[in-house]
Amino acid sequence: MKKKNNEKMVVAFTGGGTGGHIYPGLAVVDALKSQKDCVVYWLGSSSGMDRKLVEKSGSCDKFIGIPSGKLRRYFSLKNFSDVFKIGAGCIKAFFVLLKLKPDFLFSKGGFVSVPPCFAAKMLHIPVYTHECDFSPGLATRINTRFASRIFVSYAETAKFFSAEKQKAITVTGNPVRPVFFNANPALGAEFLQLGRNGSDQSTQKPVLLVLGGSGGAKQINNLIWQNIEWLCERFVVVHQTGASQDDDAAKNLQNEKVQALIKERKYLPYQFIYAEMPHVVAFADLIFSRSGANTLWESAITAKPMVLLPLEGSGTRGDQLENAKYFEEQGAALLIRSGADEAAAMKNALEQLASAEKRAEISENVKKLAGGKNPAQFIASTLLEEHKK
Repeated sequence: MKKKNNEKMVVAFTGGGTGGHIYPGLAVVDALKSQKDCVVYWLGSSSGMDRKLVEKSGSCDKFIGIPSGKLRRYFSLKNFSDVFKIGAGCIKAFFVLLKLKPDFLFSKGGFVSVPPCFAAKMLHIPVYTHECDFSPGLATRINTRFASRIFVSYAETAKFFSAEKQKAITVTGNPVRPVFFNANPALGAEFLQLGRNGSDQSTQKPVLLVLGGSGGAKQINNLIWQNIEWLCERFVVVHQTGASQDDDAAKNLQNEKVQALIKERKYLPYQFIYAEMPHVVAFADLIFSRSGANTLWESAITAKPMVLLPLEGSGTRGDQLENAKYFEEQGAALLIRSGADEAAAMKNALEQLASAEKRAEISENVKKLAGGKNPAQFIASTLLEEHKK
């Protein structure tokens, strides 16, 4: 049903489960609203972090929670109960979308996005989906059955789809929050209370930013704490420990040697950095992190050389390793793997990036990979072009 000329465009977004599915979607929301006066609703999980992240951003007009069950590729008794949650999510999403009558639904993936995409297809509402990672996750594979267009971050991702679906693919890169494109190193320095010149000689060393995602990464945290003296001899270490690592952080941060390094301003631990993160990334000289799509592309936009330790093992489908290998192949990052010698591998990689020349070389490759594009703006323009009134 066409809207009258004086009616605002209504758009529905869906996705969640992790910040990796939410932040890129919010970047597209912001880009969309910068180009068009519209009302945006976000359909996310009734439980978990979805509501908090979406409402805190202030980007959407309303968050609507729906029941959601996890899609697992392995046997679990939870699969049986989650079937009913997925069914309930489909029913609620159907009636929510029936009432809202959005011009289209945009999905950023995650298990919660499947019911809304299914419901939108049943209601003949156009569906668009975006995949951040090098290979598509299960939710994306399902959602592409309902989607009229598929956005991907990497051109090589097309090989994972059928020849028919490849016709609907558009390569965009990964949407990144607008503030990263205007990140100010001076504001990062101000937040960290660090300077590049003057009496604070510690900041003559390169600034190493350590990230493990919003929840933190125990493996990375332990590597930092176990090698903190070695690290602080070569870098000023800014460490986001993560909100879910409270007990470990409290124990390690009370260590006498760690306390001394904190007092000397050689080690700066933070539980979580939110609004200031883009500026902190811009200020840092190099980054040591996991290789989730968000962290990679936020670092790429700011042309930062990276050392990547991807999450591996039974708790992951291998997407972080694929992402990291791609960046390594492009000369845009150094990759280290989990194992008995990971501390030695970390030191070797960071030792290389202690050199300003090596950092500059990798930074140039990162710039080429990012290509100076703004994926969120491109996606928003494409969506609006297809829904001109």
